Amino acid sequence: MKKLQILGTGCPKCKKLAENAESAAKALGIEYTIEKVTDISAILAFGVMMTPALAVDGVVKVVGKVPDPEAIQAMLKYGLRREAVLRQWRPRVWLVHRVRL
Repeated sequence: MKKLQILGTGCPKCKKLAENAESAAKALGIEYTIEKVTDISAILAFGVMMTPALAVDGVVKVVGKVPDPEAIQAMLKYGLRREAVLRQWRPRVWLVHRVRL
């Protein structure tokens, strides 16, 4: 069972992230629980300085962005790290990186 934690104070972006995470987990058909962490000290304990953030099984995957359900599905299905998801959002940076290699 996956534990999805939405770190945020309850702003509209936090609510959207919760909706996207729930729809991604339902689309994959996995067992999950969603926990909304709104306490600032608990959010800071994760090392998060910008909200909203998404943690999967206690590991922060996304900070300061609201990924679409497909990106969250990839995180849940393949266990992608936060850096891999960020590369997906910024393909130009990734292409420049590949050219330099």
